[in-house]
Parts: sequence; C-alpha cells; structure tokens
Amino acid sequence: MAAVTVTHVPGTTYQTRIDTGDLAIIGDEPVEAGGDGLGPNPYELLLASLGHCTVLTILLYARRKNWSVAGVSVQLKHERLVVEEELDGELIRRKVERIVQEIALQGELDDEQRARLLEIAGKCPVHRTITGDLEIIEVDATSPALSIGA
Repeated sequence: MAAVTVTHVPGTTYQTRIDTGDLAIIGDEPVEAGGDGLGPNPYELLLASLGHCTVLTILLYARRKNWSVAGVSVQLKHERLVVEEELDGELIRRKVERIVQEIALQGELDDEQRARLLEIAGKCPVHRTITGDLEIIEVDATSPALSIGA
C-alpha cells in the first residue's frame, strides 16, 4: 500500500509539502494561477506518476526479454475536450479528459518489439489504477473511527 501526506505550507498561497515518509517534495501552482511556481501542480504530478510508472514498466519488460533498450522517455499531456457524437440523429456533446503519452524508445528494436513495448506501456500499474474501477473516499481525519489507519 502506498501512502503520502500532503499539507499546506503556512504563509504561502498554494504550496503543499508532499511527504512520502522517506522524502518530501513541494507542490505548487504556477505564478499565473496565483501560486509561487516553486513545484509541480496537481496535474503535473499526476502525469509524472503515470510517466514514471510507464518508463519503469517498459524497462522491466524489455530487460526480462533481453531486448536492447538503451533508454525510454515519455512526454505526457493532459487535455480537456468536447467531443460531438451523433446518436439516433441527435448531436450529443460530451466532455472528455485525455492523457496522451508520446513514448520514445532508444535502442536496437525491431518494429514488432516496439509495438509490444507500446502495448506494455498501457499495462503499467498506475495506468490500470487510473482507468480501472477506482474509488476515492473522503473521510474526516478528526473522526478516529473513520481515519485511514483504522
């Protein structure tokens, strides 16, 4: 089980301390959004989490297969779109959130290996969590019976 604690940094507008138990990083909002721009924003952290997991999943799979992967890099973008579809002659608009991963594989790989590694990228644990049956439950930490550790 993974766990982090995120706490507002007093005296700042949006900075948070993100503590994993072993290390801490600062989250923030960009200056143009009212923050100090001293750390990644929540969507950048989400993309970083997915990208990190994708790189590791590809590397682990390639190493297990003894494929020559010299490096992997993933550029991620989060988009909010309005998609129009026609259903029974009626135009329907719906909002879609999309993450695009542009995956660069370095090394001597044939087309079949590259295709397999791109397929494996979609099987990383964070990808499965985000796209799977995810529940997010908010509980009042001041109520001992409902705390996460209980």
